Amino acid sequence: MATAEKPVMVIGVDDSEYATYALEWTLDHFFSSTVNPPFKLVVVYAKPFPDVFVGVGGPGMIVGSAGSYQFLNDDLKKKAALIIATARGICESKLVNDAKFEVDEGDARYVLCQAVDKHRASMLVVGSHGYGAVKRAFLGSVSDYCAHQASCTVMIVKKLNPKVESKEQK
Repeated sequence: MATAEKPVMVIGVDDSEYATYALEWTLDHFFSSTVNPPFKLVVVYAKPFPDVFVGVGGPGMIVGSAGSYQFLNDDLKKKAALIIATARGICESKLVNDAKFEVDEGDARYVLCQAVDKHRASMLVVGSHGYGAVKRAFLGSVSDYCAHQASCTVMIVKKLNPKVESKEQK
């Protein structure tokens, strides 16, 4: 009798407190308390393209030069490694040791939807920054885009306001 393969859960991470909270919440609710978690876990970070930042020069930078592009790309790679190391540490601290970690380059909205398709995920988890309608319109919303475009269930984990949280505990 063949055993069915576990469904895949993709979690999008970045360097925000909201993504960290979403990762921790998901691990606590789906992985940490069970000997046999219900999902295979894939943690994905979307490293921005360096050309998104070229032209924004800072002190000592020659805007648009090959040197500034390489500097930005190296810096973005270091940041990606740090974000993945942090996510790996969070997983290990909650005894989730079989997660897969990936860094893909591009806009987070597209990277996460592509990761869902690549892994045939049945669930995508993203954090919510809690932007209002106006900020979402100007900045875009990864969670909103994924909720409408991903080919699986999307769970948006919102960090509760401490005032709201304390009322719920009463």
